[in-house]
Amino acid sequence: MSSKLHPDGRLNPSDVTRNDSGNRTLQEIVEQQKLTRRDFLMVSAGATATVTALSVLSTAAIGEILNGAEVSHSLNPLGTIGFTPVSANTAPMTDGVTVPTGYSARILVSWGDSLTPEPHWDTVSALDESTQLHCYGAHTDGMHYFPFPGPFGNKRGLLVTNSEYCDPPLVNNIVPAANYATTAITLDMVRAQQAAHGINIVTIDKEHHQWRVNRHSRLNRRITGNTLCKISGTAAGHTLMKTAADPHGSWVLGTLNNCAHGYTPWGTYLTCEENWNGYFSNETGEVAGESDPEHKLRIIQNQLRYGVVKGGFGYRWHEVDERFRADLHPNEPNRFGWVVEIDPWDPKSKPIKRTAMGRMKHESAQVVIDHKDRVAFYMGDDERNEYIYKFVCDKKFNREGYAENRDMLDYGTLYVAKFNADGSGQWLPLIWGKNGLTRKNGFADQAEVLIKTRQAADRLGATMMDRPEWGAVHPITGDIYMTLTNNSRRGNTPVSGNNRDGTGSAGSANPPVDAANPRPDNDFGQIIRWREDRRRVTATTFKWDIFAQCGDKANVKSLGSSYDSTGHDGYVGNINGDDYGAPDGLWFDKEGRLWIQTDQAGDASGDWVNIGGNVMMCADSSTGETKRFLTSPPNCEVTGVITTPDGKTMFVGIQHPGEDWKIDFTDNSAWPDNGYNGPTTYTGSSVSKPRSSVIVITKDDGGVIGS
Repeated sequence: MSSKLHPDGRLNPSDVTRNDSGNRTLQEIVEQQKLTRRDFLMVSAGATATVTALSVLSTAAIGEILNGAEVSHSLNPLGTIGFTPVSANTAPMTDGVTVPTGYSARILVSWGDSLTPEPHWDTVSALDESTQLHCYGAHTDGMHYFPFPGPFGNKRGLLVTNSEYCDPPLVNNIVPAANYATTAITLDMVRAQQAAHGINIVTIDKEHHQWRVNRHSRLNRRITGNTLCKISGTAAGHTLMKTAADPHGSWVLGTLNNCAHGYTPWGTYLTCEENWNGYFSNETGEVAGESDPEHKLRIIQNQLRYGVVKGGFGYRWHEVDERFRADLHPNEPNRFGWVVEIDPWDPKSKPIKRTAMGRMKHESAQVVIDHKDRVAFYMGDDERNEYIYKFVCDKKFNREGYAENRDMLDYGTLYVAKFNADGSGQWLPLIWGKNGLTRKNGFADQAEVLIKTRQAADRLGATMMDRPEWGAVHPITGDIYMTLTNNSRRGNTPVSGNNRDGTGSAGSANPPVDAANPRPDNDFGQIIRWREDRRRVTATTFKWDIFAQCGDKANVKSLGSSYDSTGHDGYVGNINGDDYGAPDGLWFDKEGRLWIQTDQAGDASGDWVNIGGNVMMCADSSTGETKRFLTSPPNCEVTGVITTPDGKTMFVGIQHPGEDWKIDFTDNSAWPDNGYNGPTTYTGSSVSKPRSSVIVITKDDGGVIGS
């Protein structure tokens, strides 16, 4: 995602996080070749029998959740598209969510809605911590639906969602927005913001044809920026994980910037810590109490490689909550940037940070189980010029119950991807003692390899990518798709890359175009996909191609003079159908339709005057046909999508409507309390604040969404 507080390349002129190493990029391999769509389809025919991309729970302990729940069996097994697309939301923009004729979209839950019998937040007032702790969090993002046991799984379940970040002036009731930078900040203000972050576990029911939040469920809970989390796996207890507050390196307060997500076949939810670095500040450029100049330099270099700098993203938490002072507590940032596992069914359980899966700006973690019951999770590091990873569990998946799999994510091998110009690729293992990952090069042991995942990937010469974000696994072929959202640095001059010794920072290198990232000044992004050799997740080689290059066919755009024009196509793209740009969210339904969500500038201006605001698209992965399914309010992001097992109810997240307001909270949007998508919990006479929300979409004839 991108915003004022979470900048992408175009919104970060200071380039405080840059990646200037010298890794080879694919353009240095002269010829650009790729697998054609036909190549992929020809070898897909027998894939169902050999690869299962789990999209429902299947262990004995959790499997009863689906017992009796109707699963969709449409006459459309290849996921073709059966709706008429909606028009783009161009200026003057509609302040609401629009879906095709024959569908309805209504509000399910919004930021500040109570998850208990306690009152909802009165948005006229500033938010306090105690209120936020029992209310739905800010800026909803990745999500998953866990159906209840028995025959009612399509009508009752747990909707587990991320609350990625917050807009501090909205939380603390500060206008105009610019005043936040100079307002005297208090710990109470920060605690409210921290409580607005995290994860929401919400029981939802369908009664009388309407979905609602069950506010009396004992399973409802919030996990926030101050919830006690266990640290497990290889890095647990390591010297670099120990702090004054936690001398054992085994517990940490909170999980932050939870962007996309994943889930496990044993019934747990995975939340991914993305732009966590922005909450920290190294105010002095020093390391308190460190007298060894060489050791101090290594600490500072590690912080810079992950974008920990003075001031962070402007939250100002470090001014009143000392643990976010990276100069005073240099190991505290090392305790963020992980995949966090949560048991949604056990309210007493603690979130677990699984360090064996590596530390980065995690965007998602998508699971595949092959025909030998080996398990892998595919992940992107969401920043310009960063990498794509997979984690392969050591143990086979045990289908007999949860207990046999509960520690699967603590043991395994982390790999980083290298994409070759001939359509082949390699998975390079990040194993201590091999391929230069040695003490001499700054890695004392395997734990340090994982704590410094980016530096390890630099050392191995992985392929720098254009902001790898969400992954999705085709339910029939097992192919893995991943969005590459954009990269304004691609193809710029002077040419630079990631330092092999890991001493660079992230986000400001100027890599040349290459086969997997073929366009300079890549505003519109692309979607890449690959297939493991022999369809085994343990394979160390794969085949890949580009599924779609995004763009605007109606507006050929020129390239800036500082860019190498190699690969420039005028940004028209090659989409077969409705245009879109900056793909971010990605999800396959059970019939193989690919749902694509975007995170571009949401005001329908400039480069986006024809494409309009952010959208959710639906694509036929076999033909590439793409149709616009949903448009959104101004200045928001569309993020998070899942359906009930029968495919007849869809949940979609709308994040930060009306963002970038300046004078009044509702300068850009009054959604959802303007009533465009039905009633909300707000009872005031006029809308006070825009609020991130989850909408519920149904087909008027009761059919499968998208069919």
